[in-house]
Amino acid sequence: MKPILSTIDLKKSYKVGKLDVQVLRGLSFDVAEGEFIAIMGPSGCGKSTLLHLLGGLLSPTSGSILIDGEDLAKVSDARRTDIRRRKIGFVFQRFNLFPTLSAEGNLKLAEKIHTGQSGKNSDNRREVLRLLKLEDKMHHKPLELSGGEQQRVALARAIVNGPAIILADEPTGNLDSENSQIVLEMFKELNEKFGQTIIMITHNPEAAAVCTRTIQMRDGHIVN
Repeated sequence: MKPILSTIDLKKSYKVGKLDVQVLRGLSFDVAEGEFIAIMGPSGCGKSTLLHLLGGLLSPTSGSILIDGEDLAKVSDARRTDIRRRKIGFVFQRFNLFPTLSAEGNLKLAEKIHTGQSGKNSDNRREVLRLLKLEDKMHHKPLELSGGEQQRVALARAIVNGPAIILADEPTGNLDSENSQIVLEMFKELNEKFGQTIIMITHNPEAAAVCTRTIQMRDGHIVN
């Protein structure tokens, strides 16, 4: 089966004064459709840079990132934005919800960005809210929700348009143990019941334990 995502000799460096700082040093790996992958490693090893590259938020210094066979490193900025909009959902540690919008308003905004219209996916939105146990929270604004509820809204926003891949950057990093477990169980359900492909950055071994595979990084390399 052709991978849904592949990286080939992926490198990323930054100029700091006259120095080239190497962040990623030639990463090559495949992700099959339906995998739930944890990417682990010490701070500064390049995990978040890798996730931003996979999501088309950064461009590599060299190498390839193939999503459904299309190389993010070679397409135009407009095409990269279109691939990101249609095929990738993001979940961040800090939730990144719009504070003036309700939970449902945040989901409608995600729909509008994806389709150009809000309300077009109302049936899908209701199903996502049901799955994440948010039906009674849809009219609440973020500050009226707990941290765990805010992260579930952020997860709902990431999946409401049916992306091929979810990229999650430390999604339990701001949550207590109880809410972390709830969010991880929801990721697991999305993967096992619906075949959602998920790539998750985490420092937490308990979070990595729910994944189907773990990639260990150190100093910009994959070490396992």
